[in-house]
Amino acid sequence: MNSAAGVILSLSYILGLLSTAVWWGKYAVLALGIGAAFVVPQFWRTGPKAKVWLAVGIVGLLAALYFQARVPQPLANDISKFVHAQNGKGQEQVVTVQGKIASTLRLTQSQRSQFWLEASKLNEVKNGENKPADVSQGVTGKLYVTVPLLQATGLYPGEAIAITGVLYKPKKATNPGAFDFQAYLAREGGFAGLSGRQVSFPNEQEERGWGFWTVRQRIIHSQVRWLGSPEGQLVSSMVMGSQAVDLPYDVRNQFIQVGLAHALAASGFQISLILGFVIAAFGRFSVRTQLGVGLAAILIFVCLTGVQPSVLRAGVMGVGALIALAMQRKVKPLGSLLLAATVLLLFNPLWIWNLGFQLSFLATLGLLVTLPAIIKWFDWLPPAIASLFALPIAVLPWVLPLQLFVFGVVSPYSILANIISTPFLSVISIGGILSALAGLIWPLAGSTLAWLLYYPTHWLILLVQFFSSLPGNSIAVGTISIFQVLALYGLIGLAWLNKWWCRRWWFAAIIATTLVVIPVWQTKATLFRVTVLSTPGEPVLVIQDKGEVTLVNSGDDSTANFTVLPFLQQQGVNQIDWAVVTDSQLSPRSGWAKILERLPVSTFYVNAASIDKLRTLGVKIPPQALPVGQSVPIGTSAIKLINSQPPVVQLQISDQSWLVLGNFKPEENERKLALLKQLPPVQVLWWSGESLQTDVLQKMQPKVAIASSATIDPETAQTLRKINTKLYTTERDGAIQWTPSGAFETTLEATENDVGISY
Repeated sequence: MNSAAGVILSLSYILGLLSTAVWWGKYAVLALGIGAAFVVPQFWRTGPKAKVWLAVGIVGLLAALYFQARVPQPLANDISKFVHAQNGKGQEQVVTVQGKIASTLRLTQSQRSQFWLEASKLNEVKNGENKPADVSQGVTGKLYVTVPLLQATGLYPGEAIAITGVLYKPKKATNPGAFDFQAYLAREGGFAGLSGRQVSFPNEQEERGWGFWTVRQRIIHSQVRWLGSPEGQLVSSMVMGSQAVDLPYDVRNQFIQVGLAHALAASGFQISLILGFVIAAFGRFSVRTQLGVGLAAILIFVCLTGVQPSVLRAGVMGVGALIALAMQRKVKPLGSLLLAATVLLLFNPLWIWNLGFQLSFLATLGLLVTLPAIIKWFDWLPPAIASLFALPIAVLPWVLPLQLFVFGVVSPYSILANIISTPFLSVISIGGILSALAGLIWPLAGSTLAWLLYYPTHWLILLVQFFSSLPGNSIAVGTISIFQVLALYGLIGLAWLNKWWCRRWWFAAIIATTLVVIPVWQTKATLFRVTVLSTPGEPVLVIQDKGEVTLVNSGDDSTANFTVLPFLQQQGVNQIDWAVVTDSQLSPRSGWAKILERLPVSTFYVNAASIDKLRTLGVKIPPQALPVGQSVPIGTSAIKLINSQPPVVQLQISDQSWLVLGNFKPEENERKLALLKQLPPVQVLWWSGESLQTDVLQKMQPKVAIASSATIDPETAQTLRKINTKLYTTERDGAIQWTPSGAFETTLEATENDVGISY
């Protein structure tokens, strides 16, 4: 088989894996191969024969089937099979799970320690007693575990432990733009989680084992000793990757925000430094010795980083370079990249949908293909300086479409930040590797070398903080469709492979910009949509009115961070025109502070009882009191605070009247009844799912009722059905959206009419 056929078959394998995005993809690839076998040889007589094109379809089909066979599935005794079905009454399943720690420990945003556990034994804890029941189960499977920080002190990978906590099944993303926790765990081969409360040790006499984690910890400790935090963790992260080092969340997020996430990912730069050191140090020895030492160095580095896809890609390409050096042959970079992709995807086809894997290959492809042309633009500069400008420009067009598809955000300062930070990154990476090597031999020597990196590392952090604090440091354009992604990469491919388009790359850039900007502008100019977010506690509503945005309530800080802000980012929202606080008892954990850090607000209406509490949260925008009983315009809609405490709010949205009921205390039932009887009929009722009187509901006659809870009072649900009210719950249906066409759409599909109704 010649090289052209090998390239075609490798690409067909990758195409077959990509075809798994849709159920009919594998059949389309097979049909494409069969069609090409008949058509292509007629026009490309010097190219591959028909049998090669036929093999393309077969390889693509087999790749898709191979992918499906490798998708993790829970076994019969997987620990997820023992999670009790939720009965809607808030009962927790407390268990004690024994197993071995299967990953390094990491700090979550909620300041808990997280790791994976290979479960082996399960005991249910008796109700009301802090001891396991008599019955124990032998189990298998990976368990996503979080425990308090103090409970995690001293834990290490491979250690056998027992954890008592709440066993649960992960939930799907219930809001647009939210993180899909269930899908994430499934990709990692886990199907259940454990919120740990206490860690114990079944085998107190167990000796601490050895593994690459001990080497990793030795390096990290030597670099953090005199550098401190976060400088020490940042140096270690730039040497071994952020997945191997527990870098503080705020630092990591700032690097991501300004487009420097690649600085925290160990990959090709570190591999090239390692190979350069091996060749320089062992140049006097035989080629076989250089090859052996180089392979050993790459293998050790890959194991130290925790076997990350981006590092494996660089490692495979490094091995190819070593073999070419030993055979005295010239390396073909594109062929080496394709070979690395094929080998890694044969090893783990699931990596085809790993974002880090995708970005790593696209960035490398951009460097190989685009960098030589762009560096000519700066040939009037010294080569070292020219490369500073050319590197980020060459990578950007290759990774930007994927970033817009996944995140919907552009970092306008990313190129400038990359140009200025490159000298710091080079010095820190080289010094960090030398410090790591010294720390393995003598920790004090490693600490000394790392201390010399304090000022470059500290200045880099200040630089990142400066760019992340600039106005407009990230612009949300909204996520783009898969068709836009394909069109953008099609244009990039034309500018790369076609001479006519290559000379007119600027024309392709204009078309690409138009493909993104015009749909975004058109959507914002015409869209009117109301979204009821699925949130615990406080109800949260977003109104998108032809480019103007109203946000009613924020939820707590966790809701704002993981639900509200991701949704607004996905929708391309960069400013809130009207913000409304309806609650009279604003929580100290209110999410408004987080939202106002990220997005400017033009007008801020607040329940008068919460104005002082809002100031204590550090909110600097002067709020306006929301008057009781008076309609206040918010765009083409209007809001009226009918009752201050608890809040009862009426929204006039288009031709619909929405009524939002707060939570009344049991002793306030008479006042609630009197208040509700005075209200006119409404089209949409939004409440907490608590009991509502039959005569009140019959007077209101809502066409739609939305409950922000997991359960609904059964008598209330029955009454709503009798008056032909369409009933939704955010727990069952996820976020609920309405447009003037009159249709209510849910994020999740309900499978049972009575799910979430507690009898």
